[in-house]
Amino acid sequence: MNISVIGSGGWGTALALLLSRNGHGVCLWSYLPEESERLKNDRENKEFLPGVPFGGADLRFTSDIDGAADFGEVIVSAVPSAAVAATAAKLAQKADGKLIVNVSKGIDEKSLRRLSEVIAENLPHSTVAVMSGPSHAEEVARGVPTTNVAACADMEAAKLVQQIFNSDTFRVYTNSDVCGVELGGAMKNVIALCTGIADGCGFGDNTKAALMTRGLHEISRLGVAMGAREKTFAGLSGVGDLIVTCTSMHSRNRRAGILLGKGKSLDEALKEVHMTVEGVWATKTGYELGKKYGVELPIINQAYAVLFEGKSPAAAVKELMTRSVKSEDQLL
Repeated sequence: MNISVIGSGGWGTALALLLSRNGHGVCLWSYLPEESERLKNDRENKEFLPGVPFGGADLRFTSDIDGAADFGEVIVSAVPSAAVAATAAKLAQKADGKLIVNVSKGIDEKSLRRLSEVIAENLPHSTVAVMSGPSHAEEVARGVPTTNVAACADMEAAKLVQQIFNSDTFRVYTNSDVCGVELGGAMKNVIALCTGIADGCGFGDNTKAALMTRGLHEISRLGVAMGAREKTFAGLSGVGDLIVTCTSMHSRNRRAGILLGKGKSLDEALKEVHMTVEGVWATKTGYELGKKYGVELPIINQAYAVLFEGKSPAAAVKELMTRSVKSEDQLL
């Protein structure tokens, strides 16, 4: 098939390489014309995937979004979550009616809607699927064995996404719970920020395990309130993505958290990471979603206080540790 990947960051580039290796015709769209030219000339994404040459991958490069939309029978949306709405609006004229696969992880900050919902509003005649899971771009680009999940209410569309992406290094499962798959991918970034902050503060593995375990419970509780299935969060897009994002230095969310824990300001941390840190914006939307659905989210709320209200990480941890004691039976 001919497939257009919209967004030439690390993840979009990695998926373009994967799809090319799978034998598809691939067009990689960049927001900036000069970035598209660099990719074409360098045959490497030196900014976001340094050391991964494109080799013999058959890739087209463009900054013309209409041309990219015309080329692709399937459109893969890999732009930062904050740009999804605007990008979907630009695709509407040429891509409406085509299968759209969203691989970005986040929640729309203005509307608090899931990204697939934002895309569907702009492309009402398209089927919108999502793909998520534990998948660092650096490893996928190098062919390191990886598993993901493709989700869509239309299971035939989910199976098509599975067929398009599946390979001997990238195994894809299907799921019909789009809400659960999307929410797990978005909110795990908040917990990864928190585990990074804990590392930066000098806390230990015990702290990290507690944050991951209780954080997954918060994500699951919020997801169920939003209509997701609880068991989805025990899968690749839930606990799987949480583990990889909270434990690896590939994770920009964890790296940003470490810098925050060491005393850097949010602006300083974001500048040093030099990549989109989705967990920052997911903290805002998670905080607002908790209020909207009446769900108690102690870790996410403390993350919000640290990022946006000037609370110290030490004070946030102390407040979490000194909350009224409970039975775990009541929490599971």
